[in-house]
Amino acid sequence: MKKQFILFVAAGLLATGVVKAEVSPDTSKTVSHTGKEVVVTASRLEELKKEVTTNVTVITRKQIEDSPAQDLGELLAEQSIGHIQKYPGALTSVGIRGFRSDSHGNDLRGKILILIDGRRAGTGNLAKLMTDNVEKVEIIRGPGAVQYGSAAIGGVINVITRKGDGKPAFFAEQEVGTYEYMKTTVGAAGALGDFDYSATVSIANMDDYKTGEGEKYFNTGYDDDIRGSVNLGYEFYPGNRIGLTYTHFEVDRAGTPDQISSNDHDDYKKTSNRSVDFNYTGKSADDRFSWMARYFVGEDKDAWYDPVASNPTFWDDGIPFKKTTDQQGAQAQVSYVEKDFTVTTGVDWLNYDLEQNEYTPRESEYDDMGYFALLKGLLFDQRLVLTAGLRYDDYTVKYNRDETTPETSEDSDSFVKSFGIAYHVSDNVKLRASYGEGFQIPDAQELAADYVVTNWMGTKHYIGNPDLKPEESYTIDGGIEVAIDGFTSSLTVFTTEYDNFIEQVEIAPDEISWQNQDNATVTGIEGEISYVFPVYLAGNQFFMEPYASGTYLTDYDKHFDDGSPDEVIRYIPEWNLSTGIRLRDADGFSGMFNLAYFGKTEVQDWSVWPAKDVTKGSFYVASMSLAKRFTVGDSNTTSFTVKGSVENLFDRNYEYVLGFPMPGRTFALGVRVDI
Repeated sequence: MKKQFILFVAAGLLATGVVKAEVSPDTSKTVSHTGKEVVVTASRLEELKKEVTTNVTVITRKQIEDSPAQDLGELLAEQSIGHIQKYPGALTSVGIRGFRSDSHGNDLRGKILILIDGRRAGTGNLAKLMTDNVEKVEIIRGPGAVQYGSAAIGGVINVITRKGDGKPAFFAEQEVGTYEYMKTTVGAAGALGDFDYSATVSIANMDDYKTGEGEKYFNTGYDDDIRGSVNLGYEFYPGNRIGLTYTHFEVDRAGTPDQISSNDHDDYKKTSNRSVDFNYTGKSADDRFSWMARYFVGEDKDAWYDPVASNPTFWDDGIPFKKTTDQQGAQAQVSYVEKDFTVTTGVDWLNYDLEQNEYTPRESEYDDMGYFALLKGLLFDQRLVLTAGLRYDDYTVKYNRDETTPETSEDSDSFVKSFGIAYHVSDNVKLRASYGEGFQIPDAQELAADYVVTNWMGTKHYIGNPDLKPEESYTIDGGIEVAIDGFTSSLTVFTTEYDNFIEQVEIAPDEISWQNQDNATVTGIEGEISYVFPVYLAGNQFFMEPYASGTYLTDYDKHFDDGSPDEVIRYIPEWNLSTGIRLRDADGFSGMFNLAYFGKTEVQDWSVWPAKDVTKGSFYVASMSLAKRFTVGDSNTTSFTVKGSVENLFDRNYEYVLGFPMPGRTFALGVRVDI
């Protein structure tokens, strides 16, 4: 409460500097001067969505504001953007097309890449990324390695920070809810001459929750969840802007309760993620040339605390396990546009420095230099779109097994390419197809581990494999998009061949290592559909939008050259689907009902040893939110908004991860003041 009071005091002081402030108009999409939707993730350059040859999904700012989601993981789960693995304790990963982000610091280990404004977020843990101060979220479904390098095998998720514009505006919001949930948020946005700013900071707390069956799940709460985002910019010359972006996530104490069957009451972790981004974007007076340069630095940190003599399984450490990843990098690119032809070339540099006080290697460093070229041509009166891309990465992994061993270095490189084509049958119908390659480099632990783990499941010796090859993928997809008078839809068929995937194997009794397996295939169908239309209720006009999106996998198997039977890839749901309806009017009312469904999944049950393969059943979870904005006075410059939300509306007992049930029905009520 003391920190929340400080936030409100700061809010009041900030508000005194906002003279004659006005609420910025709501914008649900980033649009060009033609009114067409603009996206940036697919080519690292602003372009019309209709000119993209891959499957790109956009979650708009208005959808984010209407959602009850508190972080990026909850937002993607609600929108059914792939399969979510969510644990208590601020830990969430996402899977797209059968590939998953890594949630433990080094995002090079993942196969889904998370970006903030086009650069690596430094984490694959979606629980660490806020949805406040976000303009939109763009998702490339399929490989993005040509644009962004290692780990972008299954997709790329780009969180685009809001930029301030218009007259200065300020808001303060207070939310309370079930399980003593409380969140305080303040923010400001606007422009003063050539200077623009947008900033949001929040602090939240919650107590332990109950499951859908009414069982208390102890140690699932958190204290002092502090999040912040600041985007500052100065346009010193028309079309030339220097900017600074800062992101902050920190939780003082997040419970880590283990599975509910062995509920630990006092294990916890402290976790944080911080980054600073310095950037410059510019263009020539004739718009033929544009350029971008940035340098970013960040830190991702986790510390797990396991008090002695506290666990139901009688396995205690006493010494906290700490892991820190320091990240820095730079990007530079230049684009040239000549009529209907665009070429973008650039270079990316990335450096990760990891330290951990358990396991080996204790220290490791990743250094990568990537060079890319992206081409786009428009033919036949811009009805035909052709794209191509090339990228070369030269990377080094350095590691020390422990303090007594000399540093070892592994060098490797990768060359990937992509091609795409789209044809506009009419102004409303687009056909597209693409081919893309991806890769993931082995990490230091897979190359050089040498440690022993002893717990209730026994003793295992983990041994690295320095001969590992990079994982590689080859994806082909094709689809159709339709947009007619408020109706939009897309349907995509895709298949990915995945070679040299790295997996843990038992090479001898109680000895575990990593090996390149033969290959795997992931094939499926994904689609989206929505329709916005007016309805009249009690003499008032509303806009209603039913929608649905989802993915169905027809094949997700591992294949073996020795003739062994194919195996289903674990932790991939056969289905994921989101459907619902949005409703709004012109007088500040908005509402949303959403139903997310996840199909059956082959997983391992780790509550027994040895772990056994089981089928985790399908489940659905529903959420609903309502909001009403009221203006104060006649000027429409001051308003307050009352909103409420219900998550797990039908009080289902469900779990994203076997043995870790999510909260039962939860309510939240909030009041927001804009001036």
